[in-house]
Amino acid sequence: MSTQLRPTDVKRLNRQWRRSTEGRLALIVESVTQPYNLGSILRTCATLGVDRLWLAGNSADPLDPKVGKTALGTAAKVDHVRAGSTAEALSAARADGYRVVALELATGAVPLHVAPLEGDVCLAVGAEDHGCSPALLAGADALTYIPQIGRVGSLNVAVATAIALAEARRREWASSGGETDAPIGK
Repeated sequence: MSTQLRPTDVKRLNRQWRRSTEGRLALIVESVTQPYNLGSILRTCATLGVDRLWLAGNSADPLDPKVGKTALGTAAKVDHVRAGSTAEALSAARADGYRVVALELATGAVPLHVAPLEGDVCLAVGAEDHGCSPALLAGADALTYIPQIGRVGSLNVAVATAIALAEARRREWASSGGETDAPIGK
């Protein structure tokens, strides 16, 4: 019978995955105005080891108590910077050595499972209702989307961000042949 891992086992498992992780991951969040969405994004970033997050447009404030409700203190664990503009966020990401891949259903976008997510990559997501701005789409190095087969044609921005960040890490771990040691507790 399976049981939940003890906190010390979780820490050990997370250390094993960190040792298997070399690529840097960053995120541009453009005009995500709903505090609960930003809080969820921050929590995902902290969980998956995002090195830097640029806030562009009129994104919610990470210090807003509503952000904290879903971030659960993780805003302090993610280096986040308020960019003056989307162009400034793109420039800063490139100056730090990242390739920028915007997540949007747009002309020229490729499915997430074949997107160029290798190496140091900065994913970019846009507003809840309108997605990425034309400036962000034009400034990105590549565009990707999450294939969907259901009756709804879009995902919540926090969910889409989590899927894309997890895919970037999964791809890195799969290419390195990285699997953790035997399951904890065996």
